[in-house]
Amino acid sequence: MPYDLIFAPHAQRDLKRLDRQVRERVLNVLERIRARPYEFAEKLVGEPSFKIRIGDISAIIEINPQINRIDVLRIGHRTNIYDRL
Repeated sequence: MPYDLIFAPHAQRDLKRLDRQVRERVLNVLERIRARPYEFAEKLVGEPSFKIRIGDISAIIEINPQINRIDVLRIGHRTNIYDRL
């Protein structure tokens, strides 16, 4: 059963700021990981969150297996995404 994708308000704002092509690529990758998120996500050290790399863009997510939900917290360039957590 695929996980539901829930975008936090910050993530929605981050997504709108991306170029159209980059935004579509990010959404396609997030859609693909819904079936098996643990295979594609890497755990962040000292945080309950995970990251997904999409080229130069990273998405910070939280995976909740009890309710089959992926919360997308932030989306941004990989060099400064961790400053905004």
